[in-house]
Amino acid sequence: MNTCQTCSGGSLQPSMKCLRDESGRLSVCSKLCYAIGGAPYQITGSALGFFLQIYLLDVAQLDTFYASIILFVGRAWDAVTDPTVGFLVSRSRWTRCGRMMPWILISTPFAVLTYFLIWYVPSVEQWKVLWYLIFYCLFQSLQTCFHVPYSALTMFISMDQKERDSATAYRMTAEVLGSVVGTAIQGQIVGGAITPCLPGNLEVLDNGNTTLLGSDVNISHISLDETKQAYLIASAVICVIYVLCAAVLFLGVREQEGCGRLKTEPMSFFEGMRMVMGYGPYVKLVMGFLFTSLAFMLLEGNFALFISYTMGFRNDFQNILLVIMLSGTLSIPFWQWFLTRFGKKTAVYIGITWAVPFMILIVCIESSLIVAYVVSVAAGVSVAAAFLLPWSMLPDVVDDFKVKNPDSSGHEAIFYSFYVFFTKFASGISLGISTLSLDFAGYVTRGCSQPDAVNLTLKVLVSAAPVVLIFLGLLIFKTYPIDEERRQGNRKLLQAMRDSNQDSDTESTELGSVV
Repeated sequence: MNTCQTCSGGSLQPSMKCLRDESGRLSVCSKLCYAIGGAPYQITGSALGFFLQIYLLDVAQLDTFYASIILFVGRAWDAVTDPTVGFLVSRSRWTRCGRMMPWILISTPFAVLTYFLIWYVPSVEQWKVLWYLIFYCLFQSLQTCFHVPYSALTMFISMDQKERDSATAYRMTAEVLGSVVGTAIQGQIVGGAITPCLPGNLEVLDNGNTTLLGSDVNISHISLDETKQAYLIASAVICVIYVLCAAVLFLGVREQEGCGRLKTEPMSFFEGMRMVMGYGPYVKLVMGFLFTSLAFMLLEGNFALFISYTMGFRNDFQNILLVIMLSGTLSIPFWQWFLTRFGKKTAVYIGITWAVPFMILIVCIESSLIVAYVVSVAAGVSVAAAFLLPWSMLPDVVDDFKVKNPDSSGHEAIFYSFYVFFTKFASGISLGISTLSLDFAGYVTRGCSQPDAVNLTLKVLVSAAPVVLIFLGLLIFKTYPIDEERRQGNRKLLQAMRDSNQDSDTESTELGSVV
C-alpha cells in the first residue's frame, strides 16, 4: 500500500514511492496524473477558441466591433498577467505541497465559476459588453494562476531530460485529448441546438425575437433560448471536468524541491525580464513559435465560421472540428517517436509545414464535405506537432541557460510564463484582427449566408495568412542554436554540476556531525 504524506490544509499527496518505480524513474501513474492536469487548460481553451467568437456574434448578438474588443482585451489582459504570475510563482516559498501546487489548488474553484458565467447571456442589454469583458478577463487571470505553475512543474518532477520529455509527451497527449473533449462537449451539446439563421425576408426585433416581414408570426425566440441553455449546459460539464482534473494532478503529483534548481537567488521582476529576453536561444525559440502559433490560432478562431458559411456546412462544423482534435490526439505518439529518432528541429520543419498544402487546397476547390474531412485529418497532424514541440523544447532552453549561468537558477516559471505571454498576446491579436476584419467585410449576424467579401475574408484568415506566418516562423527558427549534440552535452554538464553539489552537501553534513 502506498505511503502518503499530509499537505498543509489536510489534503493528501503521494510520497516518493507513488511517483517513482524501483529504478528511480517516474512511474506511468505519476506521468498520467501529471498529464491529466494539463487537460483543463486545453478543454476550456478549445471551447473558447472555436466557439466564443460565434457565440458572441450569433447568440449574445453583440456588434462585431464590441465582440472584437472583448476578444482582444481579454487575451491581451491574459498575456499581461502571465509574466506577473510567473514572477510571483518564482518568488513563492516552498510548502509541504510544493511551490506550484498551492497556486493550482486555490485558483481552480474561482476559475470554474468565472468560466461558467462567460457563457451566460445577461438579460440587460446595456450590460452585455461589460459582463463579458469582466468575466472573460477574470477567467483568463485565474486560468493563468493555474497554467503557469503547471507549465513550470515540468522542471520539478525529474532531473532527467528523457523523463521530462516522456512526461511532456504524456502531457501533450492529454492536452490534445482535452481539446477533443472540449470540442466534443461544446460542439455536440451546442450543435443539437444551433441558433437558427435568418433568411433575407426576416428581421431581428429589439427584444431578440425574429419575425417574418409583413407578418405577425414569431418563429425563432424559443430556438434562441434553447441555444443559450445548451451553452450553459456545456460550460457546466466542462467545469466539472476541470475540477476533477485539478484534483487528480494535486493528489497524484509531488514536486521535488531539488529538481528544478541548484540554488535560488531572489531577483526583481525587471531583472527576470531582462534575463529572459536577453537570452538568445530563448528569444529565437519563442519568436519562431510565436508566428507558427499565431497561424494556427487564426485557423482555429475562424474555422467554425469558414465551415459554416464559406463552405456551407452549418450543421457539420462541430463534427469537422472534432475530427481535427481526434487526428491530433492520435498523432502525438508518432511525433514523440519522430523527435526522438530524428531530432526536435527536424520535427518542427516537417510537423508544422505538413498542414500548408491542405490549407491551400481547402480554399482552392469547390465546397466538398469529403475534402473538408480530409483537410481536417491533415490539419490535426500539424496541430499535434504544434502542441508537443514548444513544450518539449522549452526545458532544453532552461537547461542551456543553467549551464551558461550556473549561479542563477530557480527561475523556471519566468521562462515558461513569458512564452505563454507571447502566445496569448498573439492569440489576442488574431482574435481581434479576425473579428474586426469580418466587421469591415460586412458580417451579417445569424445570417443564413454571408456577403462575398466576408467569404473572401474567411479564406484569407484560414489559408493565406496562416501559410505566410508559418514560413516566417520557420525562417526565424532556422537560427535556433540548440541542436541534439548541444542538448546532450548540456545534459552531461548539468548532471556533473548536481553531483558536485551533492558531494559538497555531503561533506558539509559530515563536517557538521564531527563538530
